[in-house]
Amino acid sequence: MYKIPVSVLVVIHTVDLHVLLLERADHPGYWQSVTGSQNPGEILSQTAQREVFEETGLRAEDYLLTDWLIENQYEIYEEWRWRYDPGVLLNTEHVFGLCVPAQLPINIAVREHLNFMWLPWQQAAEKVFSSSNAEAIRYLPVRQQARQKNNFAG
Repeated sequence: MYKIPVSVLVVIHTVDLHVLLLERADHPGYWQSVTGSQNPGEILSQTAQREVFEETGLRAEDYLLTDWLIENQYEIYEEWRWRYDPGVLLNTEHVFGLCVPAQLPINIAVREHLNFMWLPWQQAAEKVFSSSNAEAIRYLPVRQQARQKNNFAG
């Protein structure tokens, strides 16, 4: 069964903006946030929750999962196109954030990832291989500032 060309990117971060990164098993040295394709019948928040659990062991529903309402469309890397219907070249990625209280222990999916690390957002943005992932991480301080402003506004 082919993948649906719709995916989620979930930036898992702490309140002090440390970001969780995962190293891909199929590409050592490629670091990323949680990402994965939508399954048939899922809404995007369900995809995000499932992927977070599968890749980290964390239950997203226990923390603050937010749809950032950001969509990125990009060309699927040639080496991964076999996973999609023939002729599918583009994927639409939906960005979510998951705020956790601290740098939590992670249970990585060993088939998908080799390692994990928590980094300050600036370093995390430099380390990821995907430009849309880097852009989402760089957006974190803006989102955090807006959230704090809204909380204080009552």
